[in-house]
Amino acid sequence: MEKNTLQQDNKLLSVVIPAYNEEGMILKTAETLKALMDDAGIIYELIFVNDGSSDLTQDRIEEAAEKDQAVRYVCFSRNFGKEAAIFAGLGAAKGGCAAVMDCDLQHPPEVLIEMYHLWEDGYEIVEGVKKSRGRESIFHRLSAGMFYGIMSKATKIDMYRASDFKLLDRRAVESLLMFPEYHVFFRALSSWIGYKKTSVEFDVRDREVGTSKWSTSALFKYAVNNIVEYSAVPLHLITGIGIVSLVFAFALGIQTLVRYFCGTAAEGFTTVILLQLFSASVIMIGIGIVGLYLAKIYDEVKRRPRYIIAKMK
Repeated sequence: MEKNTLQQDNKLLSVVIPAYNEEGMILKTAETLKALMDDAGIIYELIFVNDGSSDLTQDRIEEAAEKDQAVRYVCFSRNFGKEAAIFAGLGAAKGGCAAVMDCDLQHPPEVLIEMYHLWEDGYEIVEGVKKSRGRESIFHRLSAGMFYGIMSKATKIDMYRASDFKLLDRRAVESLLMFPEYHVFFRALSSWIGYKKTSVEFDVRDREVGTSKWSTSALFKYAVNNIVEYSAVPLHLITGIGIVSLVFAFALGIQTLVRYFCGTAAEGFTTVILLQLFSASVIMIGIGIVGLYLAKIYDEVKRRPRYIIAKMK
């Protein structure tokens, strides 16, 4: 669907940069990366993917493209989300390898040089692993730790240290672009496809302009969506809860019968009401989880495109 048919340069480094309302960072990011790549003698292209920004992000991208012919862009017709932006950028990349990094420079750009040299040494996927997460509020750090902990158990990947900051060989890029799913999870799929891997650690930097788009509610939505998209663990969890409930109900049933025949049965309906509330809650949670999977299946069978491109260079 998104297979790159453009002529490729085996030594070219394509840097995919998703951007959503980042008007204050576009020019600085472009200038920083240009200076870094020129100094390292790396042939490069910068692909900004405007994910339906409502500010002047696209104007700043086009301004950067006028200053530097290595700057290209993909502009969505509306906001389709970061995952769609990453795959659109990978689909447009011409290089023998492609890196993905954030536009706010919280991913240290100089680490790209180390990643590139590791790729030259034969590694096909170089993953950026967080050594530290930078400055965060205590509440945000705790909520992020909880959500990433849940995702790690469900996806079997260390999501707390994982990031979208990666460099992939052309073969790995083409493998990712073969996935037909409407919903994709870049961090997990880039690990799932295999290939020769290594990692580099980095410290997350503070944002220079603007605020993070990752609120607690956004993290929660991100965790739920990606767990459902990538793993069947919640469905298995329903079965586990059902088995535990059955054992509990069986034990309580035996106790009730024994007390009845011994003439010490409790009066009233308190136990019955509690059991009904408990079982009804478990059933409703189970139905909700099944509903999430049905909604994802519904999105998949409609076969809508992941994104719509308004214009690109």
